[in-house]
Amino acid sequence: MINSSYSVSAIVCAFNEEETLPRVVRALIAAKEVNEIIVINDGSTDGTSAILKEFTNQPRVRVIEFPHNRGKGFAIAEGIIKAQGEILLFVDADLLNFEEHYVSLLLSPLLDGKADMVIGHPTENVLDKKMNPFKSIAGERVVFKKDVLPLTEKIRNSGYGVETIINLFYTARNKRIEYVYLWGLVHLIKFHKHSANTAMRKYWLEAYQISRSVMKNYMLFFFIIRNVIGRMG
Repeated sequence: MINSSYSVSAIVCAFNEEETLPRVVRALIAAKEVNEIIVINDGSTDGTSAILKEFTNQPRVRVIEFPHNRGKGFAIAEGIIKAQGEILLFVDADLLNFEEHYVSLLLSPLLDGKADMVIGHPTENVLDKKMNPFKSIAGERVVFKKDVLPLTEKIRNSGYGVETIINLFYTARNKRIEYVYLWGLVHLIKFHKHSANTAMRKYWLEAYQISRSVMKNYMLFFFIIRNVIGRMG
């Protein structure tokens, strides 16, 4: 356990994740570093709502229910606004084997002053560590609330583009980003959860929303280029 004077809010956004969500929430409850756990049920149509009722007696757990699906960006924006902690820990709901020790791994670089944002990459093997092109958009990440609060309106309608917007914002402002490899953590891919056709549709939607987020925030690239040139000079 990490000793810290900062309060930590964990934010978990779930849409039809009845199989994996309970373990994620239990691990966060077991993590003593976490002061508050906000679970946002983004209009799930499976048993997610019923499962969350099991945690209503947990004083650190707050459940927010959306009557219908609003998208990942909207749910995360709501979590950011409602969170009371100074540090925000984002955790995906579809992690197969999330455990409490991953929390300290994610928090340590931020609390040690080595980073302004920590991105945790679920890593199953060495090949995954070296060649996975998607580690920058991993959902497991830690930030200071004061840094991302100004972004809430930008990310509210971004859908799956939320991580891309945050990455662009931090890079444009020369903030320090550190990656932590979460060895052994399994993040279920869409083909594990849906039929092939449904999984492909969801991947296309994700790609579209990420591309749209990049286009809407193209001005940030000018700051990024300026920063690169400045480091070269």
